[in-house]
Amino acid sequence: MAWFKREIKGIITTTEEKKEAPDGIWNKCPQCKKPLHYSEQVENQYVCHYCGYHLRIGSKEYFSVLFDDNQFTELFTTLHSGDPLHFTDTKKYTDRLKETKNKTGLTDAIRAAHGKMNGEELVIACMDFTFIGGSMGSVVGEKIARSIDHSIANKIPFLMISKSGGARMMEAAFSLMQMAKTSAKLALLSQAKIPYISLLTDPTTGGVTASYAMLGDINIAEPGSLIGFAGPRVIKETIKKDLPKGFQTAEFVQEHGFLDFIVDRREMKEKLASFLKMLAPVSAKEEKTEPQA
Repeated sequence: MAWFKREIKGIITTTEEKKEAPDGIWNKCPQCKKPLHYSEQVENQYVCHYCGYHLRIGSKEYFSVLFDDNQFTELFTTLHSGDPLHFTDTKKYTDRLKETKNKTGLTDAIRAAHGKMNGEELVIACMDFTFIGGSMGSVVGEKIARSIDHSIANKIPFLMISKSGGARMMEAAFSLMQMAKTSAKLALLSQAKIPYISLLTDPTTGGVTASYAMLGDINIAEPGSLIGFAGPRVIKETIKKDLPKGFQTAEFVQEHGFLDFIVDRREMKEKLASFLKMLAPVSAKEEKTEPQA
């Protein structure tokens, strides 16, 4: 019965010869469950080409999608979170920050940059959910405030990309203060007649939704994004009632008047650039007609 035995090497591969695919090459769409190759994700701007699901991405990917040739100058890179409350839960806040920085390569839950989008100058502040759930701490508020100051000083439109679980509990009141701080800065931006675009992505919740995320001259969102203050589960347990279908999705929020429009990520750069070009002549005209002292 020699046919039960393999006397010569066939499909057997030794352990030394086995090769593994590097991490990140393949991903699975959370909605349709189909495999997505990394090159396909980049080509399709991180949108599933099977079902149109918008994958969660961070500042690195948003900058590559929006800035011309991925060329930009990053701003305020030296800001780091402190530990004013000496906070400890399952581990020290300082240890958590150090671990997260090493894991993500980020300094905090937001990055700010100045560049061009279809030839139009723009300042973008983009949150990263991978850094402690995109939580809003003092550094997040400070970077947004300084980005707004940069926009005012250079008369450049400001785009805020929100992706957050809300305020950072490890900084308590210091975190909550950022809501008022950023809102006050945005009022100065409005007085300077400089456009502010707020882009809400999946998820945008908590104190971020209750402050700068909803204060744009136009508020836009990506399809299917979770947008709200408290989470659906918390609301359902509080009111003891079933929630409407699609509750707190971008489509539901738009239907109830909190969003101007929903834009596909693959069309976002063109639409935002067109919007800024429409505003540019108006801003220039207003500047010329202002009375001189």
